[in-house]
Amino acid sequence: MKSLKLLPVLLISLLSVFSLPALAVGITEQKSIVADISSLPRIAFEKYTLSNGLDVILVEDHRLPMTTVNLWYHVGAANEEPGLTGFAHLFEHMMFAASKHVPRGMADKLLESAGVTDSNGSTDFDRTNYFDTVPSNQLELALWIHSDRMGYLLDVLDQDALSNQQDVVRNERRQHIENRPYGIVEEAIFHQLFPKTHPYYASVMGSHEDIQAAKLEDIRRFFKRYYRPNNASIVIAGDIDKAKTKLLVEKYFGHFKRGEPIPKLQIVTPPITQERRVEVQDQVELPRVFMGWLTPAAFKAGDAELGVAAQILAGGKSSRLYKKLVYDMQIAQDVNASQNSNALTSIFIIDATARPGHSAKELEAAINEELNQLRSTPPSEVELERVMNSFETASFSQMEKIGGFGLANMLNEYNHYLGDPGYLEKDILRYRQVTAEDVQRVSAAQLQNNARVVVYGIPGTKVLGAEVPTPLPPKKIASTKVVQGLHADQSWRKHIPKAGPLRSVVLPKGESFQLPNGLTVIYHYNPALPLVSVELVFKSGSAANPVDSPGLASFTAQMLDEGTLSRSSMQIADQVAQLGASLSAGASIDASSAQVMSLKKNIDQAVDLLADVVLNPSFPLDEIERQRSSRLAELRQQRENAPAIASRVAAAALFGDKHAYGYLELGTESANKATQRDDLIAFWKKNYVPSNAALVVSGAMTGDEVKAMAQAKFGQWQGAASPIASLGKPETTAARLVLVDQPDAPQTALQLEAIGVERKSLDYAALQVLNGAFGGLFTSRLNTNLREQKGYTYGVGSGFQFQRVSGTFTISGSIRTDVTVPALKEIFKEIKAISAKPMLTQELEKARNAQILSLPARFETNSGMSASMANIFAYDLGLDYYNGLANRFAAVTAKDTQTVAKKYLKPESMIVVGVGDKNKIQQQLKRLNMKLGQVEYRDADGNILK
Repeated sequence: MKSLKLLPVLLISLLSVFSLPALAVGITEQKSIVADISSLPRIAFEKYTLSNGLDVILVEDHRLPMTTVNLWYHVGAANEEPGLTGFAHLFEHMMFAASKHVPRGMADKLLESAGVTDSNGSTDFDRTNYFDTVPSNQLELALWIHSDRMGYLLDVLDQDALSNQQDVVRNERRQHIENRPYGIVEEAIFHQLFPKTHPYYASVMGSHEDIQAAKLEDIRRFFKRYYRPNNASIVIAGDIDKAKTKLLVEKYFGHFKRGEPIPKLQIVTPPITQERRVEVQDQVELPRVFMGWLTPAAFKAGDAELGVAAQILAGGKSSRLYKKLVYDMQIAQDVNASQNSNALTSIFIIDATARPGHSAKELEAAINEELNQLRSTPPSEVELERVMNSFETASFSQMEKIGGFGLANMLNEYNHYLGDPGYLEKDILRYRQVTAEDVQRVSAAQLQNNARVVVYGIPGTKVLGAEVPTPLPPKKIASTKVVQGLHADQSWRKHIPKAGPLRSVVLPKGESFQLPNGLTVIYHYNPALPLVSVELVFKSGSAANPVDSPGLASFTAQMLDEGTLSRSSMQIADQVAQLGASLSAGASIDASSAQVMSLKKNIDQAVDLLADVVLNPSFPLDEIERQRSSRLAELRQQRENAPAIASRVAAAALFGDKHAYGYLELGTESANKATQRDDLIAFWKKNYVPSNAALVVSGAMTGDEVKAMAQAKFGQWQGAASPIASLGKPETTAARLVLVDQPDAPQTALQLEAIGVERKSLDYAALQVLNGAFGGLFTSRLNTNLREQKGYTYGVGSGFQFQRVSGTFTISGSIRTDVTVPALKEIFKEIKAISAKPMLTQELEKARNAQILSLPARFETNSGMSASMANIFAYDLGLDYYNGLANRFAAVTAKDTQTVAKKYLKPESMIVVGVGDKNKIQQQLKRLNMKLGQVEYRDADGNILK
C-alpha cells in the first residue's frame, strides 16, 4: 500500500460474516433482513463490459458531492512465480510510480490538492486493488491517473523506481512483521499451513531475499500479463451522471488493447492429515496460541457455516471463548476467531493471548474443550439468533461508506469471485439459511485436531535470519534503449483534466436543545439507512485524573458496562448481542464517552442499556479485579510495541510525572494496582453528570423522536458539574535525546515531540495547513524525503494533537536501524526549511485544498457525524463551526504558515525519543557527529535509568 494506513497481516475476506461491505445506495426498502429476504434493500448498479474486456460497474448516489473510483486487477500472491514471493505486493507499489503522462509524485500531489480521501491500494492472495475518493467534480482527474497507470506504466518503468520501492516494501515488512509483536508468529502459521511451493505460503508480504531479487524485466513481464483491461474491473460510485461517466470511461480506457486470456490457476492445496506444531520465540511479554485449519474456499459449501461458527466461538463478549477464557477462567487477555475466505482455500484461525502467569498450553486446552462442544452439539437457537442479528446490523453499518473498503469495494469483490456485483441479497440468504445443525456438522468435519496447525508464540529471542543487505543506489547510466509500450500514445493525455463545476456544499449541521437538568442534546437526522448512533460525551477525560491516579478516567469508563444495579456484566453483553447492537465506552485526554449503535427498530432497547450503564453502574468488586488484571496485562503488552513505547516515553519526558499529560490513557502499573472501588465511584460521581455531558444522536431519528427519547431516558438524571482542575506546568526533561534499548531491533521507532497548542487557538487553521505540507499528507516534505527519495522508512508523518489546555506536536515513524541518525538529520533539515521561507504557491494550495475539499468526508457516516458533533461540544466550538472552517482554511497564506512554523516548530524545543538498538544508534551518532547533548536512557515505562 502506498500510504500510511495499514492492513492486518492476516488478510480477512470482506465477505466473511460481519464484514459485509456497504450497500449504501439505491435502497428501495428498509425492512428487516430477518423478517423477509424479499424486502432487502437493493443496490441500483449498472454493469457493462468494454470491447477490450474491462468490466465497468456504475452506481449513482447524490448524498454528498463525493465519487469513488475503485479498480481491481484479478491478480495477487496466488499468481506469483516460484522465487518471487511478495512480488504482487511489490508490483502494487510500482503502480504508484511514474507513468508516461503522469511523472513520479504528480498523481498524489494532484489528488491531495483535489481533496482526495480513502486514497490507497492493497494486495491480498487473490487480487490487487487501487482506490480514490474525490470530490465529484474531480472524477476525470482520478480516471486520468488510473488509466495512465493501466495503459502507460510500462513506457517509463526504470531501475530507480524499482530500487526505491524495494526499500519501501522491505521497510514495510520490518514494520508490519519483524518489529510488530507476534508478527513473525503469524507468518509461521502460513509456513505451517502450506508447502513452500504454494503461493499462500509467503502470506502476501514475501521475504527480503525475494523482494530484493526482483528484476526490472520481472516487473515488465508481470505488467504485460496481468495489468490488462480484460483482467480488471472498475467501480465508479457516488455523485455521478451515468451517461457522462460512460463517455469518460470510454475516453480513458476504451483505447487499450485486450491482453492474452489468463488461464485459471491449477494449484492443488495439500490437505493436512496430521497435526503440525511449532513454537516461535518473539520479543513479547505474553504467550499467544494460534490454531489454523484449511477450510472450503470462498462461497463454497461450508464457507458460510464456518463464518457463523467463528462468531459463535469468539464474536464479542457474548461468545463462548470470551466467556470461558477471558471472563470465567481469566486465563486469556483476548481471543479471536475468523473464517478467512480466499479463492484457492480458506483459512480458519483461532488465536488467544495469555494473561500473565498463564501459558499457551492452558489456552489450548480450554479452546479444545469448546471446539469439542461445538463439534458434538449444535449451538443453541439463541446463539444463532445473536449471530444473525449482529450480522444484520453489521451489514447495514457497512452501507454508509462509498469509498475505501465500502460499497465500491464490495461490488468489485462480488464481481471478482462470482461475476455478479449484485450478489449481496443471495449472500445474505446464504448465511440466513445456515442452521444450528449445519454449524455443528461442518465444524465437526472441518475443524478436526488432526487437520490443524498449532503455533505457540512465546517470549524469547527473536530470530530473523541473516540480514539481506540493501544495495547501494545503482549508477545512473543514460540508456538508449527504447521500451516498447503496449498502447499507442494519445497526445491529449499529457494535459491534466480540468475540474468540473464544484457542487455547492453545505455540510450537515447538528441541531441542539437542553434538558432542564442541564444535559445538552445535539442531533442530526439522517434517514438514508435504518441505523442510529447515540453517544454520551463528557468533558472529563484523563486530564481530570488526580496526579497520583493516572489511568483513572480510563478505568472508570471501562467499568461502565461491567455491571449495573439491575444487570450483570454478562447480562449486558448478551442483551447487546441479542439486539445486534454495539456498546462501547472509553476515555481520551479531554473527554469520556459511552456509545451505542443499533438498527432503528431496536434503538429504544439499546438506549435503555446505554442509560443504565452510564447512570447506574455498580462497580462490582469482582469485575474491578478482572478489569485490573486485564489492564495490567495490557500495560505489559505496551512494552513489546516500539511505537507505543515511544509515545509513552515521549509523554513522560515532555510533561513529567506530576502532569496528567505525562501518561497515556491506560496510566501506570502502580496506579492501576492502587485504584480502589471508591476512587472509581468518586470519579464517576464527579464527572458523569448531565451538566458536564452531551447526548449526541445521528441517524434515522427525527427531532421529535430525539426529544422524546432524551426526556424519557435521561430527564430524571441529576448532578452538578465540578470545576475542572488546573493541570499545572509541564516539567520537561533537560535532555534532547532519550533512548530506550531494544537490542537487535530491525527498526528504530522515532518520535520527536514538542508542546503544541490548545484546540481553540486562533492558529488552528494555519497549523493544519502547515502540517499538511510538512508531514500530514502522503506527499508531505517529510514522507517524500525519507520514504520516496531515501527509502529509509515505510512512512513518516507529523501532527498536532489539539487539546483543551495545550497539546503536542509529534513527528513519528519507524526507521531502518542502520539509517536512524541520517534520517534524524533529514528530519531536522526539513524542520528548519519549513520555517526558513514561505511555501511556494503550488505547495500552499495543495495543503490548503486538502483540508477544505476533504471536509464532506467527515460526515459520510453516522459515526463520523457523531464524532464531529461530540468534538464541537467537548471544545465549545459552536454548531456552525465546520461550515465556517472551510473559509478559515481558505484564508491561510504562505506568510501565515511560516509564522506559525517559527512559533511552534522549534528544533531546540523538541525531544527526540528513539526505541531501538542503542549500540547501533550510538555508533551512528558518533560517526555522523550529530550533537544532541547528553543522552538520557529510560525503560519501556518511561522511567529514567541511571
